[in-house]
Amino acid sequence: MFSLAGADLVHFLFAVAALLAVAHLLGYLAERLAIPRVIGEVGAGLVLGPTVLGAWFPGVFHTMFLGFPAEGTLFGLLSQLGLMFLMFHSGLKFQARFESSDLRIGVSIIAASTILPFLAGWLLTAVWDPSSFMGPAHQDTALKIVIAISVAVTSIPVISKIFADLGILHSRFAKVIVAVAGVHDILLWVALAVASSLVSSHGTVNAAILLKSLGVTFGFLGVCTVVVPWVLRRVTSRRANLLFRASFLGYFLLILLVLSDIAGYLKVDVMYGALLAGVATKLTLPPRLLERIEAGTRELSFSLFIPVYFAVVGLQLDLAHRFPIGFFLVYLLFATLVQTVVVYVTCRTIRCDRLTSLNLAAAMNARGGPGIVLSTVAYALGIINAEFFAVLVMLALVTSWMAGSWLRFVIRRGWRLMPGDENLVVERVQADPVELTPGWETGRR
Repeated sequence: MFSLAGADLVHFLFAVAALLAVAHLLGYLAERLAIPRVIGEVGAGLVLGPTVLGAWFPGVFHTMFLGFPAEGTLFGLLSQLGLMFLMFHSGLKFQARFESSDLRIGVSIIAASTILPFLAGWLLTAVWDPSSFMGPAHQDTALKIVIAISVAVTSIPVISKIFADLGILHSRFAKVIVAVAGVHDILLWVALAVASSLVSSHGTVNAAILLKSLGVTFGFLGVCTVVVPWVLRRVTSRRANLLFRASFLGYFLLILLVLSDIAGYLKVDVMYGALLAGVATKLTLPPRLLERIEAGTRELSFSLFIPVYFAVVGLQLDLAHRFPIGFFLVYLLFATLVQTVVVYVTCRTIRCDRLTSLNLAAAMNARGGPGIVLSTVAYALGIINAEFFAVLVMLALVTSWMAGSWLRFVIRRGWRLMPGDENLVVERVQADPVELTPGWETGRR
């Protein structure tokens, strides 16, 4: 009943091993070339998927990844688990506190870069008919919301990784951007949750349905950021809490599953619940215990589940046959210009200098992981079709590469990121290498 045939299991494990090996290899090579690792991991799916392997050797591709009826479902489950862990980790990095000197900058960027690009994306649909990119759900309002989010979204994980690779994670600039991106993406995920609710309504959108979706989405946000942390702080360490005493990490993974499940039942999307589970955990635990949660989930999720998730995204792309490259270039130009102009003008209005304004605008253009998550969720819900899914994934990848390249250029030229970083000392943060001493294979020293 709960088993998998031995031959099917062997087949599936081989396919996972191949996908994981290529994802880690290309991710490593991407980092060595100063490119965000996520680009290499998605590239693994492109290499082994319809874009390359499927185009040249379609039989090999189908045998490897569609070799038995349940294989696609198994990859879907593994991918969804990776996405849940990614959203949970994004929530753990949530930071809503600004230094008093940075409060004006942070609030201004959040307000401008959330509202104005979102409106620009929404208004774009008034002069351009996006119906050719509509998915099987045939939900016009949800499609408009997805387009608006794609213009406005920013990546916390990718921009944080870029800062770490550049050795500037401790800078004033990095702290401002990470805090801004945290609040910014929570607000945009509210919009995506509303789109998910509209799809679940299976009917014509009216004011009552829209208000209900907004009410449920914001209500769940309030419960997860206020009520859940308040309750957890009071019950977690009680001696009668046997679940916590049985497993510290397992207890918070249970919270991840429960909040994700509740979000699914409320029809505001499972991944919204996973994100808020991370936020609730962040607001519950002191820094020392929060580090334990991050360390406990990081190794396995970033070694297996998350790389497989990004690689499966690549598997779903067919850039050789189903990628409108002309439209993509126009859309890339539009989305980048809108976010750049909005953030730059906002920063200049509050009297930031030109270079600081440009640096902040470049960083806010990195759409990375959240941009890919947006495309994945919208595609899974049937809001968008395969062509627009490919456009949104490539938009996330290219804008992340562009943001990292600009900031790397600024650092190498010795320019200031923003006031307060004049004497910035670059601190390289790299993974600890595994040293194999002579005789390791026999246990000798």
